[in-house]
Formats: sequence, structure tokens, C-alpha cells
Amino acid sequence: MTCLRHLPNAITIARMLSLIPLAWLMLQKQYTGALILALVAGVSDGVDGFLAKRFGWEGRLGSILDPLADKLMMLCCFSVFMYQGHFPLWLFLLIVGRDVVIVMGTTYVNFFVGRLKAATPTLVSKVNTALQILLILTLLVTLSGVYNLHQLNQWLIVLTAIFTMISGLHYVWLGFRIKRQFQHERS
Repeated sequence: MTCLRHLPNAITIARMLSLIPLAWLMLQKQYTGALILALVAGVSDGVDGFLAKRFGWEGRLGSILDPLADKLMMLCCFSVFMYQGHFPLWLFLLIVGRDVVIVMGTTYVNFFVGRLKAATPTLVSKVNTALQILLILTLLVTLSGVYNLHQLNQWLIVLTAIFTMISGLHYVWLGFRIKRQFQHERS
């Protein structure tokens, strides 16, 4: 049973490795295969989370790898979509910019203000991530020819942009709040 406690992390690492065939399939315009692989990755994300919580196999490594795998998957898909002209550059830059601001802010607070505990994503961040994942899936569904979701994709682009901005601003606000809290505790 001791070896099984590493199963959620192994599933997460396998999901990270699946980025290579996913990107290749997308670049080859094999969108049906890419859609299937993306759905399998999504299911594996749920399975590793379920196993970790259900059996108490949660750990620091998993808490880092799991969101990293999700971010890499989304970055990979958005990068290929943008390269192929299916995704606007401005939205790609907005999404990446938000993540860079969050990483820089977290790094600053950790090194210059005080050690942060692992944070749970905020509700607005969860909605933002869900919209990004939904956008990837609807683009893959449309490009694979399964069903034309072009209108929905256009709305999801707008909603994703709005929630990316709101989420980014929310994290900046939280960063300033945490900084004030640490400063208050020190004085």
C-alpha cells in the first residue's frame, strides 16, 4: 500500500508527459485524437485528485505538480491554437501575463515579506480556469468536426478575457492585503 501513495503523482507526471503527443496531434491537425487525449488528461486529473483525497495521499509534491500540469496543458494548447491562428494573440498574452504577475507577486511576498502557506485557489480563479479548459475543449470539438461551436467559442473568448483580468486583479489585491497583514503583524 505504501507504493500506491505515489500513484496520484505518477498519474500527474503521465499527464504532463502527454503534452508531447497532444501538441504533436494538434500541430498535425489531428484534432479528434487531440480531443480524446485532452479528455483522457482531464479524467486523469480528476482521478489523481480523488485518489489523493480519498486515501490521504496528498503531499507537497502533488500540490505543486497538479496545478503545474494543468497550467502546462493549457499553455501548450493555447500556444498551438495561437500559432495556427485559432486563438487571439491578445488573449494568449493576457493569460500568460496574469500567470507571470501571480508568480512574480508570490515570489516577492515569499522572499521579501514573509513565507506564504500553500494557498487554495480563489473562486474567481477556479471559474477562470474552468473557462480556459472549456474554451480549449470547445475549440477542439469545433476543429475536429464533431460539432461546430464557433459562436460559443467567441463568447468563451470574451468571458475568458474578462475572468482572466478579474482573477489577475484579485490576486494583486490579495498580494497587497497579505503584505499589509505581514507588516501589521511585525509592528
